[in-house]
Formats: sequence, structure tokens, C-alpha cells
Amino acid sequence: MPVLVFILGLIIGSFLNVCIYRIPKEESIIFSRSYCPYCKQKIKWRDLIPILSYIFLKGRCRFCKNKISLIYPCVEILNATLYLLLYLKYDFTILFLKYAVLSSLAIVIGFIDYYTTDIYTNTIIFGIATGVIFILLEYFLKVKIITYFLGALMGGGIISVIIFLTNGMGWGDAEFLFVIGLFLGFGLTLITLILSFIIGGIFGIFLVVLKFKSHKDYIPFAPFISIASIIAIFFGDCITKFLWG
Repeated sequence: MPVLVFILGLIIGSFLNVCIYRIPKEESIIFSRSYCPYCKQKIKWRDLIPILSYIFLKGRCRFCKNKISLIYPCVEILNATLYLLLYLKYDFTILFLKYAVLSSLAIVIGFIDYYTTDIYTNTIIFGIATGVIFILLEYFLKVKIITYFLGALMGGGIISVIIFLTNGMGWGDAEFLFVIGLFLGFGLTLITLILSFIIGGIFGIFLVVLKFKSHKDYIPFAPFISIASIIAIFFGDCITKFLWG
């Protein structure tokens, strides 16, 4: 089963690459075939096998020989590794399914925001829709669901207040944390929020010290939220016990 989960993660990771590339371009992620961004040639199915195609093609387009970004196999491996670790931690349960969806969504939103400094509405709508579905599933399983609504309101609310007071963040960040609240509940969303500011702060200082950015430059925040949410999924309970006993 772990091997099948890893393969599933690779396949979905390949689809995440499609989402990351096409959503900012407002292209269909379902109804159009993949193509080379340089020569625009349609990519054959045998060149779309996760990881293997990249290796066999030696990282280059079959037609124009331009380099294929290393980000593509990295996203596939990242998603597959997260799926495998989630399966080992939660087995094949509703928590595994829920956190797998959130992890993949976090990868898409994090990468898109990194590249474009935008969080797109369709990713947020998908997150809200799937988050509500999982809440309903847990409700039927007699799980207390109030924590998810509190988490959504707290996560989105705190960022909204920061936006009103400082205008230093984007509304997409508030929407993203609202979605995370629907998936993780109050406690883990609070951990995500704290960690995202810590990770973002350290990374920002690092960039300024090395003069890659100035203190006035905008740095996308969603990648830090994504990293923090994944840490919260795996280690949130341990962090909560450490902080509050």
C-alpha cells in the first residue's frame, strides 16, 4: 500500500504542476493537453510519466531540446513524499485524505504565490468546497466540528486585522488561512499562523542581510503559510504540548 500511495502522490504531483503553470495563465487545467512552454508542441503521453520521463528525456524537451524546469520533478517528489508520510502517520483514514488534499492545495497556492505574488480565487473556492465536505464527513462521524469554523474565523480574521492596520499583506493570505482553518481547526490553525510569521520573519531577514531584498520589497507570504500548515499537520500536537503543556 505505501508504494501505491507514493505512486498516487507522483501522479497527483504531476497534475499540481499543471495547476501551478496554467492557473495564473487562466488556461484550462483539465480540457487541454500539456505542451512545451517554449516550442508549444503538444507533449505525448509517454513524456508525461512522473519522474521517469524527466530522467529519460535528460531534463529536456523532446522537440526543441530546451531545458525542463527541475521544479516539475521536485513538485512530484514533494507531493508523493508528503502522501507517503501522511499514510504512515494516519493510515488510510479520513485524516489522511483531508491532509493529503490540504498538502497538495498548499503546494499549488505556495508555488503560484511565489511566482506571481497572487493567490487565485479558484484555488480558494476549491479549498473552501473541499474543506466543507470534510467537515460534513466528520460531522456524520460524530466529530465536533465547531473547531473548524473557529479556526477559519480566527485565521482569516487575524490576517484581515493586520491588513486593515498595516496594509502589509494581501487579502489572499487571509483567504488562505480561512481555508486552512476549515481543514485544521482552531488549535492547528493557530500553530500555522505563529509558525508562518516565524518562518517568514527568518527568511525575510535572511534575504535583507544578503541584499537579495530591501526591507521595503514585497515578499509573498503564502509559501510560508504552506510550509507552516504542513509542519502543523505532522507536528502540531507535539508543538501544542510543548507550548501549553
